Amino acid sequence: MSASSSSIAGSGQRSIHAWLLLLPALVLLVAFTHWPAVATLIDSFYSTPKGTRAAVWVGVENYQVMAEDPVFWQAVRNNLWFAAATIPASIGLALLMAVWVNERIAGRTFIRMAYFTPTVLPMIAVANIWLFFYTPQYGLLEQVTGALGLPSHNWLGSPSTALGAITLVAVWKEAGFFMIFYLAALQTLNPSLKEAAAIEGASRWYFFRRVQWPLLMPTTLFVLVNAVINAFRLVDHVFILTRGGPDNATTLLLYHLYEVGFKFWDTAYAAAITVVLVVVLSSVALFQFFVLDKKVHYQ
Repeated sequence: MSASSSSIAGSGQRSIHAWLLLLPALVLLVAFTHWPAVATLIDSFYSTPKGTRAAVWVGVENYQVMAEDPVFWQAVRNNLWFAAATIPASIGLALLMAVWVNERIAGRTFIRMAYFTPTVLPMIAVANIWLFFYTPQYGLLEQVTGALGLPSHNWLGSPSTALGAITLVAVWKEAGFFMIFYLAALQTLNPSLKEAAAIEGASRWYFFRRVQWPLLMPTTLFVLVNAVINAFRLVDHVFILTRGGPDNATTLLLYHLYEVGFKFWDTAYAAAITVVLVVVLSSVALFQFFVLDKKVHYQ
């Protein structure tokens, strides 16, 4: 056998070996990600099977129903307001906490643990904790406002404050998680940059704005993608705190999807909502990676 034939045979064996190593992950990815997505797309063009009546082809009827559904559009508006509030607030708070605990301060380890603790708590437990805070008359927030002489208010029962109350819970839950990524990125920066800035007489704010922040852009892009996805997949807190009320004031897209699919058992309409949600989130993620990534500075 010639040297070239041996090289080709060895390359083929390595290729087979590599594909065999990837096979378990590929099977799981296809079985639990790609095939369900394709099946959901197909189901969105059929009616919901009921009893002995099988599903029939209805074309884009489910999407037409969605376009005429006022609750769906209310959920879209709620989710856009929710995302517009939680994304910048959670990222900004996470960055602020990371910069602070990255400094040499007393009790730094304890403060880091306190910031990260909400992240490891189960979402249902977090919702129940805040449900106690928001409970009228005897909740913790009511006790504080009462001590200040302010009138009692049903924070989760009022359409004007219910969505804001849920937004506050989401920011409290996510900021600590995003802080970990910023803290890890800050600790990888070269210490000589700070020393050089101090020698030049740069203020702490100038150093952050002109040195740290640009170098943190890759982390910010990663955190931003996760924050957008999290803003459109929240359902646990809504289920415990408000169940979409009052008057659909806190109905978010994923909670509306849950109600359509599991409460009203209209699986075909739920599949159509899922397709739209996946397409929107995929488009946003692609925009972030291929457009915003060009503005990111990598070391």
